[in-house]
Amino acid sequence: MHPAMRSATPSPSHSPGPGPGPAPSPAPACLLSRRAVLRAALGAAALAPFAVPAAATPAYGADAYDTLRLKWRDLLLGANFSPTAEPFASKLAALGATARDLRSSMAPVDGSLWPDLPYADPEPDTDAESYTYSGNLNTSYNRLRTLTEAYSQPGTGLTGDTALRVEILAGLDHLHDQAYHANRTRYGNWYNWQIGIPQALLDIDALLYDHLGTARVAEHCAAVDHFVPDSVVANYTGTSTGANRVDLCRVLALRGVIGRSATKLALARDALSPVFPYVTSGDGLYADGSFIQHTYVPYAGSYGAVMLGGLSLLLALFKGSTWEVTDSGRQIVFDSVEKAYAPFLFNGLAMDSVSGRAVSRGVQKTDTRGIRQDDHLRGHSIIACVALLAQSASAAEKTRWDGMVKGWIARDRYSPLLASPALGVAALARLKTVDDGTATASPEPAGHRLFPGMDRAVHRRAGWAASLSMASNRITYYENGNGENVRAWHSGSGMLCWWGHDFANGQYSDNFWPTVDPYRLPGTTASRKLLADGEGGVWGAARPDVRWVGGTTDGTYAAVGQYLKGLSSTLLAKKSWFFLDDAVVCLGAGIHGRDGTGVESVVENRNLGAAGGHAFTVDGTAQPTTLGWSATLTGAGWAHLAGHAGYVFPGGAPSLKALRQARTGAWSDINKGAVTDPVTRRYLTLWFDHGTDPTWATYAYVVMPGAGQAQTAARAADTGWLTVLANTNGQQGVRVASLGLTGINFWLGGTVGDVTAGAPASVLIRESGTTATVCVSGPLRDGATIDLTWHRPVSAVLSKDSTVQVTATGSALQLRIAPGTLAATHKAVVRLA
Repeated sequence: MHPAMRSATPSPSHSPGPGPGPAPSPAPACLLSRRAVLRAALGAAALAPFAVPAAATPAYGADAYDTLRLKWRDLLLGANFSPTAEPFASKLAALGATARDLRSSMAPVDGSLWPDLPYADPEPDTDAESYTYSGNLNTSYNRLRTLTEAYSQPGTGLTGDTALRVEILAGLDHLHDQAYHANRTRYGNWYNWQIGIPQALLDIDALLYDHLGTARVAEHCAAVDHFVPDSVVANYTGTSTGANRVDLCRVLALRGVIGRSATKLALARDALSPVFPYVTSGDGLYADGSFIQHTYVPYAGSYGAVMLGGLSLLLALFKGSTWEVTDSGRQIVFDSVEKAYAPFLFNGLAMDSVSGRAVSRGVQKTDTRGIRQDDHLRGHSIIACVALLAQSASAAEKTRWDGMVKGWIARDRYSPLLASPALGVAALARLKTVDDGTATASPEPAGHRLFPGMDRAVHRRAGWAASLSMASNRITYYENGNGENVRAWHSGSGMLCWWGHDFANGQYSDNFWPTVDPYRLPGTTASRKLLADGEGGVWGAARPDVRWVGGTTDGTYAAVGQYLKGLSSTLLAKKSWFFLDDAVVCLGAGIHGRDGTGVESVVENRNLGAAGGHAFTVDGTAQPTTLGWSATLTGAGWAHLAGHAGYVFPGGAPSLKALRQARTGAWSDINKGAVTDPVTRRYLTLWFDHGTDPTWATYAYVVMPGAGQAQTAARAADTGWLTVLANTNGQQGVRVASLGLTGINFWLGGTVGDVTAGAPASVLIRESGTTATVCVSGPLRDGATIDLTWHRPVSAVLSKDSTVQVTATGSALQLRIAPGTLAATHKAVVRLA
């Protein structure tokens, strides 16, 4: 029977689609025009004796499955919004326009439903070519889902369109019979078959349930059962962990709803439980707020967002039902909003340091909307998840989160959240409800957060925020895979990103990744040795053989360090950052390489936009704004980039170079699935040139985000503000007397200033009046005891962590710290004598 002939009622004579080969057609489909095929579909539908009339609102059932299905419909489509009001009217109109374009180009033939998406793989395998074919099948189902949403939503111009509905059903039948059925062997990417396709299919089924008929429901359930059997959640391993596990549970849950199976629903609920507990290695949430996917990749901004989104949907779906999630471990998910996600959200954007290969996606070739994916749109998705998860949280949590969401909405001036192209009507409706509510908008918080579980740090002070990306034997330099993110080699080599409270919020959003020099990422030290695309291996395989990566913090300031070994190079370096109120002090030492190439430490590489001509001043002298200008600024004491920041070079900068240039690239250069259109952005780059094959070179500089020219010059002139206590291969440390702060990274035990450490450690001491706080961590994570002496008179220890033993007070403070293996900060508060 031709797919279009399926009735909305049972068809006893109809059997599941054929085996792995293409489904035979009554006539060669390639000889039929699209309109002929669809006319046949329309005619068949008109003749079907039990076809269900179009209805804008489906009939409401009375049992538990119908209740869940209709709740899912509301979660997908939204509720309590006016389709004629903004932002919904424009969003719905755009959805309708997209759907009309998709509808007009749909042309079912053997091997494809859209001409640009062939899914029939001539040599089914798991190679790159097969990935493309399975990806095309996934995209085909998602296009049908878009058509279905346009049919189901009000205000699209296609609402309740009977002809469109028949075409969607014909498309479903076509894809089922030819590709996604219970007798098919999968090829290409497992994700498409077990997550991408079934999620889209089951969403369509939920929205068109009243028009499917039992034959289709049975076929679709059988196909899902074939590709997503119960065994996929039998063990918490492989591709069934973290965000992937939540996605699989969503498939099982909707399979239970559509197929009316209590067993499937219970399985989906129970299979969530392994996601909840904190982990100490591998994929999942860590107690320190880290989120890891693919074993070695910090991923709160991408996979973590998927996990949060899936959990927020499933918790909302199950709430109040027989299958409500009652596992006490779910509180860890609620806690993660403020521990794991909010720290990486700033003015609506999600920091790239935790978004893995997603930073390279730009505009995808398959995105008919032409929307560029970026840090703001990723942030918008996470914020929408927080708004939905709040519906399942406690009253106190909901109050806090609504305030956070309202604040992000108010501050995202670069990419207004309530007009986000990344969000559908349902998510926007939930956000608009929060924004119109009584919650008080929360400001961006101040403070420092270290994430030892993923070698990341986030610093927030009044007016700016920064993130730091490092790598170790636990965390990859960068992730590439599926042809994505192939040139982010050095993004884990100390990349320091920062944003102002009301400026430069598009610094990394505005075509940064395809146009920036990948060998000169800001904050990094790197060899100029040429690297191949995807150098080091896929899925986070590229990791340095180093352990000393991390730091210590008192929650306001921090000392952070990275022992750097270059990717596929002989480069070695010791890098330290001291995060303060209005500045980050950056030290480098032990910079050594034998690659036969130059080595550079990048002070800054600012994206000035498509036409930026921001003034650049060095020691009070304005430099040329001509593109192509470059200079060596030996001995420079300070520099200032208008509208961005000031830079101070203690003692004068040796071998500092500057370059103003326009750089052209394409997203396809770094992601094979992205568009090939060239884009050009202007950059101002500052770097220390350590020369070819340097031997134990050093650097020192201070970044002052948002500082004006006068403020920068004054800081440079105040030679007593900063004392560099050490900058060697063994120790790096600073003293900032005005803050009462001493920060030292002991790569090796020794004495720096007033502090002696008997083993590698990171130390931060902050004096305030008659007291001081001493913070210590063991970034090596080897569990070795750290003996610390502060050669200052101390009369008493006022409080301390249980891991801190006081061995002496009086003329000097002596502590013994048992740091364990988690690189946590261990603290003692003392009274100064």
